[in-house]
Amino acid sequence: PISVAAARMAEVSLAQATCKFIDECPTPFHLCAETGALLKAAGFTEIAEDGAWRPLLKPGGSYFYTRAGTTLVAFHVGAAFEAGNGINVVGGHTDSPVLKLKPSSKKSAHGYLQLNVETYGGGLWHTWFDRELTLAGSVIVKQADGSFARRLLFVRRPLMRVPSLCIHLRTAEEREKFAPNKETHLAPILACAVSEALNADKPSASSLGGRHAPELLRVIGEELGCAPGDVLDFDLTLCDTQPSATWGLADEFLSAPRLDNQLTCYLAMLALIDHAKEAPPSQPDVAMIALFDHEEVGSGSAQGACSTVMSDALQRVSSCFAPDERHASVEALSKTARRSFLMAADLAHAVHPNYAEKHEKEHAPKLNSGTVIKSNDNQRYATNDATGFVVRELARLAGLTVQEFMVKNDCPCGSTIGPLISQSTGLRTVDIGAPCLSMHSIRETVGVADVENYLQLMKAFFGRFAELEGKCNFGLEFGAVRLASMSVCQPSVKAPAA
Repeated sequence: PISVAAARMAEVSLAQATCKFIDECPTPFHLCAETGALLKAAGFTEIAEDGAWRPLLKPGGSYFYTRAGTTLVAFHVGAAFEAGNGINVVGGHTDSPVLKLKPSSKKSAHGYLQLNVETYGGGLWHTWFDRELTLAGSVIVKQADGSFARRLLFVRRPLMRVPSLCIHLRTAEEREKFAPNKETHLAPILACAVSEALNADKPSASSLGGRHAPELLRVIGEELGCAPGDVLDFDLTLCDTQPSATWGLADEFLSAPRLDNQLTCYLAMLALIDHAKEAPPSQPDVAMIALFDHEEVGSGSAQGACSTVMSDALQRVSSCFAPDERHASVEALSKTARRSFLMAADLAHAVHPNYAEKHEKEHAPKLNSGTVIKSNDNQRYATNDATGFVVRELARLAGLTVQEFMVKNDCPCGSTIGPLISQSTGLRTVDIGAPCLSMHSIRETVGVADVENYLQLMKAFFGRFAELEGKCNFGLEFGAVRLASMSVCQPSVKAPAA
C-alpha cells in the first residue's frame, strides 16, 4: 500500500500530464498524431489498414493504426493468445463539439473581416463568446515536387473572438435569456477591414479562389512554411487558447477543453502502454483501444463507431492467428466475438450543486468519488446486469470506488458508442465514464482524483478481465434456466409402444 501523500502526488502528476496532452491536441487529427507518437515511443509498431497483417502480428506484439487521420486503434496481443480467444476493448471518441470553418469562410460586415463557421455537435455555444480563439486542423498542401500532402496546423496565438452584445443594446426579453442565433451570432471577428486593405497588394494564387480571405491563407502559409497559393484545402476548427489547468483550494479540480472525450483517449492509451509492459507470458487475450471520430454527430461515417472499424479490427486480428484450413478464420472470429468485451468509456454527468434537482438522488455521481457506471433500460446505454457486475467486481479487486448513474424518468437520456457497437458486433458492453461538470462547454471540469481512478479501472480491465471471466458462469446459468423452462412448459411425449 502506498501512503496518502504518495497517492496524492501520483494524482497531481497524472493531472498535469493530462493537461499537457490535451493542450497539444486541439483536434482529432492532432490527438491521433500525438497518440501515435507516444505509442511508437512505447514500442508499438504502426501498421496500415491496406497492408497485410498476417506476416506482422505475433503473440506478445503491440500495434496501432489510424483511419482518415481521426480514428485510432491500438492493441497488444497477449503472449498466450490463440485464435478464438477474446479481445477486450476500451472504446472512446476523439471529437468534441466545436465551431468549424465552412467551405467558403470569407465574411465581412461593417468594417470587420469575419469567418463563416458551422456548429459541430451539440455544444453549449454561449460559452464560446468573449474568449480568445485560434485555429487548428488538417491542411492539404502542394509539395515542391508536385505531389500533395496533409499537414497539421495549430496556430498557437489568439486569432479571433466572438464578442457578446452589450447589455445596454439588449431588449428586456434578451436580457432574461441569452439565446444566440447559431447562424448569425457566432461568426468570429478575425481582423479589421483596414488591415485587409493594407494587405490588398499581396494577392493569393491559391486554387481556393475567393472562398477564403487572403489574410487567412497567409497565416496558414506562414505557419506551415509554404506559399499561400500552395494551400489547396483544409478542415479547420476553432479552439480555445486558454491552457488546461487544475484549480480549487487543494487543486482538486481539472478544467480543460475537450475533456469529453480526450480524457478517455489519453488514459486508455496509458493503460494499454502499461499493460503491454506488464502483461505476463500467460496473458491469453488481446487488449485494445478503439478511439472513434464523429461520436458527437451520430457516429455515421467511414471512421465512426457505426462504420466497419470495430468489426474489421476483430476480424483481422483474429484471422491472423487462425489456422489455414477452410472456414477456420470464420469460426475463430465467431468465438472471439462471443468472448470479447467492450468498455465504452465516455464522460458522465456529475450532479451540479446549483441544479441538483436534475439528478435522481440515488444516481447522482459526485466529482472525486470514482468512475461512473451508466445504465438505461431503454438501451441508451449498453450496460446490463452481467456487464455492470464485471466493472463493479474489477473495481473491488483493484480497491477502487465506482458510482451509479441513471437519468430521471422525466429527463431525456443521451447515448454513446456503446449501444451502436454492441448491436453491430454482438460484443458484451458496459458504459462507464469519469464524472464531469459543464459537459459540452468550451471548458469542462472533472475531479483530479477521478482521473487516477479512471486510469486504474482501465488497467484492471486489461489485466484482470480474463481471470474474472473464468469465474463467471453466466452463459451456462442462462442456458440451464432456458432448458429448465422448456422442460416445464412443453408437454412430455410418450414413446410409442413396441
